[in-house]
Amino acid sequence: MQRVAVLGSTGSIGTTALRVLARHRDRFAVQALTAHGNAVLLAEQAAAWKPPFIALVEGDGAVPSAWRRGAGALVDAATLPEVDVVLNAIVGAAGLDATLAALGAGKRVALANKESLVVGGALVEAAARRGGGEVVPVDSEHSAILQCLGTRSAADVRKLVITASGGPFREWSAERVRAATVQDALQHPTWSMGRKITVDSATLANKALEVIEAHFLFGLGYDQIDVVVHPQSIVHSMVEFRDGSVLAQLGVPSMELPILYALSHPERFDDAGIPAFDAVAAGRLTFEAVRREAFPCLSLGVAAGRAGGAAPTVFNGANEEAVALFLAGRIAFGGIAEGVEAALERHAGLAGGTLEALWHADAQARHTVRERFGCL
Repeated sequence: MQRVAVLGSTGSIGTTALRVLARHRDRFAVQALTAHGNAVLLAEQAAAWKPPFIALVEGDGAVPSAWRRGAGALVDAATLPEVDVVLNAIVGAAGLDATLAALGAGKRVALANKESLVVGGALVEAAARRGGGEVVPVDSEHSAILQCLGTRSAADVRKLVITASGGPFREWSAERVRAATVQDALQHPTWSMGRKITVDSATLANKALEVIEAHFLFGLGYDQIDVVVHPQSIVHSMVEFRDGSVLAQLGVPSMELPILYALSHPERFDDAGIPAFDAVAAGRLTFEAVRREAFPCLSLGVAAGRAGGAAPTVFNGANEEAVALFLAGRIAFGGIAEGVEAALERHAGLAGGTLEALWHADAQARHTVRERFGCL
């Protein structure tokens, strides 16, 4: 019986994870649930699972006295002695502290919070070494790579190929993309996700984050990580080995499969709730080059990863701030890349060796984006 803490239980990944866990109550017990601000849904989940630890990060309304409050509760949940696996489904850089704490406490981190590695990749690696914890990716792309690699080392790999759906603007002109509305950006063609990650998919910033994440997860250089557009979202990623062989992981576009694998790895559990793959129904599988001129966030993010130091933190912080402004109707869609580029031009050279330095870089990046658009 594995004991699980679900951080971000009311979000898209968190609710999906609880559906998966509900089908495997003989193997998993939920020990902790945390949510950002959705007290109503958290209460429903708490009633269904009755975990001993429940926490709400923000919110002014009345909640049960037994609930924990505040951001510090995330770290508390991640380090509970009675927890074996921490599923980190927190959105954004706010998930880093919990990842570091869980790894330092020797936990398995089923990581859906890619920003942990983007912002603090070296610190995450150090925490895992120090505490004996391990990271198993939840993102479908990185889960696919993990499954294709098996026990092979990075020395056997020539290239990783991360697939992208292309988002809702795959066939739009660059000019039309820049003028897209919030409603346009939230119409993802194949995946059902939260608002922030859906916008990241529309800008392809999510693929930049995934490239940086893959660099840290699998120990490969940026020249060995490629991104291609695959509109059907059936091939979740591919690995080309040094002898020229290519292995791909295929499956229906459902996050339930990579979530289950992150929890069960290296075992595989029967799960009738995950749709079976039908090759005939899938039909043609196609691949296209990324139109980088229409989606500049991808190149900006990969360049930040190559630069190292605080540059990935600056990219992520600027992107989070710009997306929030876009969703609030305060900037245009094209302003997301504009804000990110401005922050990188000003702050990419900042130091990034400590957690304090990274949070400073994050704050500077966010301030620059708000300043750029007169939103201070």
